[in-house]
Amino acid sequence: MSENSKIEWTDHSHNEWEGCQKAGPGCDHCYAETRNIRFGGGTATNWGPGAPRRRTSEANRRKPLRWNSRHEKFFATHGRRQRGFFESLGDWLDNAVPIEWLADLLETVRLTPNLDWLLLSKRIGNWHARLDAAREYAFNHRRDGLHQWIAAWLDGRGPENVWIGTTICNQKEADRDIPKLLELPALVRFLSMEPLLGAVDIGDYLVPSYPNCQGFEQGGRMEPGYCGRCAGHFSDPIHDHMKRDTVDWVIVGGESGPNARPMHPEWARSLGDQCAAAGVPFMFKQHGEWAPGSGDFGSGRYETAAVASDGRVVAGGYEATGYPAGSSSADGWAMVHRAGKKAAGRLLDGLQHDGFPVHGASPIQLIGEIS
Repeated sequence: MSENSKIEWTDHSHNEWEGCQKAGPGCDHCYAETRNIRFGGGTATNWGPGAPRRRTSEANRRKPLRWNSRHEKFFATHGRRQRGFFESLGDWLDNAVPIEWLADLLETVRLTPNLDWLLLSKRIGNWHARLDAAREYAFNHRRDGLHQWIAAWLDGRGPENVWIGTTICNQKEADRDIPKLLELPALVRFLSMEPLLGAVDIGDYLVPSYPNCQGFEQGGRMEPGYCGRCAGHFSDPIHDHMKRDTVDWVIVGGESGPNARPMHPEWARSLGDQCAAAGVPFMFKQHGEWAPGSGDFGSGRYETAAVASDGRVVAGGYEATGYPAGSSSADGWAMVHRAGKKAAGRLLDGLQHDGFPVHGASPIQLIGEIS
């Protein structure tokens, strides 16, 4: 249940348990549920209301300690820290998970300071209650420093090796969950917008509502403790990277799998433009099952569809069936064809977008797009 990951934005995937319950339209065709069904003999034994979560072995749960010990070798080779993704087969903020399991997960994070942990949740609003419950459990049942570590996090001093993300697939989820994400103290806050099921405007969440200094620098002719960049005191929130009120990274992708829903190319393009305007790193992970364009429509080689800007889909595309009644050019129809994930690829308008925030001194350094 731990492995070197094929996910583009992490080096390791690690699961301390398996199982979940669908939390929104992005979960409709969950790959982890499909996997659970396959290994459960045709039944999703760890999925759905009331289903028990399955804990992985102790040997598996100790693997991150080994990765942490390899930090120097990895850094010398790659010039950066290792990234780990917790709970690709579940949700770290799932209320149905026993609190002692979450406490053990957090202890793994605490004991691996050389790993940057990406904690992604569809239930980001649970963060305060779950962390507080884990703190109380650790205080009552453990004889280590975990409860002080969690208490510091709840007090606004988040771990320096934790990146927090939430899954967003449409505008409704963005407006509901991004404000909750921004309340959580974290070195990096990110959005996983996969599967992207509609146009989403996140511009207001990419630009800070108050000025942020680029990093404290003692002013040469100023009293000790005052910044030569912004003239503010070092204790001002504008110097605290944990108190930024913006999204630091955006990952976008279409849906894959046999029942995948098409993604309109403009939805991804718009998000890339929003990130570029705000100077926020943008990663385009994949088109998914459906590639832009009609493919070889004339020979019938590909299944095709037309997607409107508002998400309506016409199977076969307008060449075959015509647009729905009342449609117009303002609907922004785009043709897509089912090429498969590998063939559809990761290029958006001919470019590969691999923006990453990089762990380091405040402010967070950015790696831009590559072509």
